[in-house]
Amino acid sequence: MTDSEQPAPIRVPASGLPRSRADRLDALSLFYPMHNEEENIEEAVRRARAALPKFADRYEIILVNDGSRDRTGEIADRLAALHPEVRVVHHPHNRGYGGALRSGIAASRYPWIFYTDGDNQFDLDEIALLLPLRHEHEIVTGYRIARRDPFHRRLNARLFNALVRVLFGVRVRDVDCAFKLYRASIFEGMELRSTGAPIDLEILARARRRGARIAEVGVHHFPREFGEQSGANLAVIARAFRELFRLWGELRG
Repeated sequence: MTDSEQPAPIRVPASGLPRSRADRLDALSLFYPMHNEEENIEEAVRRARAALPKFADRYEIILVNDGSRDRTGEIADRLAALHPEVRVVHHPHNRGYGGALRSGIAASRYPWIFYTDGDNQFDLDEIALLLPLRHEHEIVTGYRIARRDPFHRRLNARLFNALVRVLFGVRVRDVDCAFKLYRASIFEGMELRSTGAPIDLEILARARRRGARIAEVGVHHFPREFGEQSGANLAVIARAFRELFRLWGELRG
């Protein structure tokens, strides 16, 4: 399927999918990529354990500890020992956001995979907004109705999303929104290479080339209460743009 033949993603506002339409999954894998989230990890697991029984008969919660230097790994192991549905993947060294997502995807065992960041900036009950669209789409991605991040991060995101639309023709409103539901089968035979922020784009672009159908749903976003964001680090931004253009060169060919 060529770029010109690709349909634009279905976009549904948050108010367009009432809770009563949410249906259940047989099984769902949720994973959190985490780097130095000792102040957030317990609350993240508590929220997942409260929300997931509403949406799935079986579920697992995977904590990807991406080389954290604080107590994230220690707390993750304790939570896994307390709760059989919780599993931990440890990276001895930081592999970057893309590396954490790739590990989370590889560790997921169920037919549907959901991921969100471990900083508790999303309401997991809004998974209910994504589920009704899964019957006709392989990917359902959230877009932040109002992004609750500092101005420079919002500006960077706006520029990045505009560049993505121009270079890749991926017409989603919020490429890197960390609130996504994937049909696990889309990853079969897909070689993901990004180690940084472009991982979300890479998944969407590669899946789109295979004809995957994508839908968007508006979700709410909340300020981070604890910990620090690393996405605005200049080295992280530079690496992201190197990976972006490398991916563009590969897919263009």
